[in-house]
Amino acid sequence: MAPISPELLDLQASLEGYARDFGLDFFEVRYEMLDYRMMNQVAAYDGFPTRYRHWRFGMEHERLSKSYAYGLHRIYEMVINNDPCYAYLLASNNLVDQKLVMAHVCGHSDFFKNNLWFAHTNRRMLDEMANHAARLRRHVERYGQDRVEEFIDACLSVDNLIDIHAAGVRRRPLPAPEAESESRRTVRKMPAKDYMDSYINPPAFLAEQKRQLEEAEKQHRRLPEEPERDVLLFLLERAPLENWQRDVLDIVREEAYYFGPQRQTKIMNEGWASFGHTHIMTERALKPEELIDYADHHSGTVAIHPGRLNPYKLGLELYRDIEGRWNRGAFGPEYEACENLEARRQWDRKLGLGRQKIFEVRRIYNDVGFIDEFLTEDFAREHRLFAFDYNEVTGEYEIAGREFDEIKRRLLFQLTNFGQPIVDVVDGNYENRGELYLVHRHEGVDLDLPFAEDTLRNLYTLWGRPVHLETVVEDEGKVLFSHGPDGGARRPVS
Repeated sequence: MAPISPELLDLQASLEGYARDFGLDFFEVRYEMLDYRMMNQVAAYDGFPTRYRHWRFGMEHERLSKSYAYGLHRIYEMVINNDPCYAYLLASNNLVDQKLVMAHVCGHSDFFKNNLWFAHTNRRMLDEMANHAARLRRHVERYGQDRVEEFIDACLSVDNLIDIHAAGVRRRPLPAPEAESESRRTVRKMPAKDYMDSYINPPAFLAEQKRQLEEAEKQHRRLPEEPERDVLLFLLERAPLENWQRDVLDIVREEAYYFGPQRQTKIMNEGWASFGHTHIMTERALKPEELIDYADHHSGTVAIHPGRLNPYKLGLELYRDIEGRWNRGAFGPEYEACENLEARRQWDRKLGLGRQKIFEVRRIYNDVGFIDEFLTEDFAREHRLFAFDYNEVTGEYEIAGREFDEIKRRLLFQLTNFGQPIVDVVDGNYENRGELYLVHRHEGVDLDLPFAEDTLRNLYTLWGRPVHLETVVEDEGKVLFSHGPDGGARRPVS
């Protein structure tokens, strides 16, 4: 790594001035210059140069290196949600590329700082990642590389079993008032005068009755009382883990929550950075001789790939559409009631509210709300959005539908929970044997069964007792998959 040159420092100062004039409000940005080898190494660690060692990062580095060697990708920049915000520049970029990247980074940093879904994230995560690495090194020194790495493998296999909405939604009921709790545990005594109480209600008898009552309550009380979406938190609180294992699981969970908002806002975040750099570059930063290079590289960023979603393109065009609609006043009951397509195209109340609206949108929404609220039928028609299916015979994606409702439904389904299964803990004491019972919230797509069975095996490693997963398999109806000391099993659920 190397600091950027004085020329680039001057360029950064001018570009950040343009960005603030545009209305962006971002963290201080600190740049480091990397060659392509170092860029791939840092990218394999998700942008964090100091992170705990694990074979999956090595595998990702190998994949990135081969992809770069074959010309399949090139990382122009990376940026970290941190305060100050750290970003990396590729040394081989020419000057117009560095301009574009810096303008793009200003957009990302503004989004990190102002979008509500990032409000709860750790703004000192660069230091925290280094702390995580140090803690894991100590565990490796004490318990051995193989043992710690095997446990990390088990934790990482379930790092998607978190509650991504936990920051804004209360899942657990509030604890019962202390008085109510005490009254529920109190043994009823026979009425007696004070001087006879110790004879009619012997202390030893009362103590034994209270113990039996508490034991009965413990056996009959569901654990958790309500379905728990944050499986990792339930394991942290209830699994019989050693202290070092609990620390490892806590690290994996903390990092999963840190990266969660970035996955929830991929379209919005990339679209906002692209929207910002487009205005900064075309209105202020570009020299005439740089126009062709800029247009070539920008068009590559927002290119349409058949059968594949480009978050840069979709996000950018939606922000443009929102700005245009709110400038024209093309929203509200009167506009929605208009069924004449030509009248809708010509609609213009000259409200000029577009810039205000898009800054409001970038502050409030995540991708699901963004698409649900602002992806309209007019937009789908104008940009020729289709629903695609993969044809296993031809090996290509083919247009499966042009109906707007189907297009929007598929896109929202793809974005909900990142397209991954939603699993809840419903019982941590299944059949009063201390076994773990999970339920997959089936939404029309079956689980990848071999993957699910491997995940159950890892959950058994964490829980220490048999683990059960209820799901739906299309051909068999409800099925219960289990894993315990004797291996896996499956049976129908009545």
